[in-house]
Amino acid sequence: MKNVVVLAMHGAPPSDFPRHEMAEFFSLRSRLDHSAGPDRAYLERRWIELENKMRLWPRTAQNDPYHAGAQELAARMREVMGCPVIAAFGEFCAPSLDEALAQAAAEEPQRVIVATPMMTRGGEHSERDIPEAVDRARRRFPQISFIYAWPFESPEIAQFLAAQIRRFLEKTESDR
Repeated sequence: MKNVVVLAMHGAPPSDFPRHEMAEFFSLRSRLDHSAGPDRAYLERRWIELENKMRLWPRTAQNDPYHAGAQELAARMREVMGCPVIAAFGEFCAPSLDEALAQAAAEEPQRVIVATPMMTRGGEHSERDIPEAVDRARRRFPQISFIYAWPFESPEIAQFLAAQIRRFLEKTESDR
């Protein structure tokens, strides 16, 4: 059965994005939360323009280490899973989750599995944004099974983090 994995990451602004436009982007985002008047259409258009510019900004390990880390994780997952893995971003970077889900569907898999490293419950992206994008993809591509592999179980997260802590403790003790 052909699978494609979409890795739903958060995203970060690139460090070399023009400062005045980044400030405007965040100001507009805040203003849109409280705007209902005739200026709203202009504010939305400008915010979308800046969002697209930021998402499409050229990324390097120097200007966006988060993006580079996401790509590295996707590459490692490809090796482990033996199937295509596409990194997608909720904010600031391309491709968006909707774009990545369409890209995954274009490969004509039987299943698209969406996973995220956002492990704990309560986050807006993992609780709302990702499931909404998966639902949109299900409606758009009804011939494909879309699976959101979340939430993580707390005991499994605790075991993972405890193993990580043990590795660092062992390294610290061996460095003495």
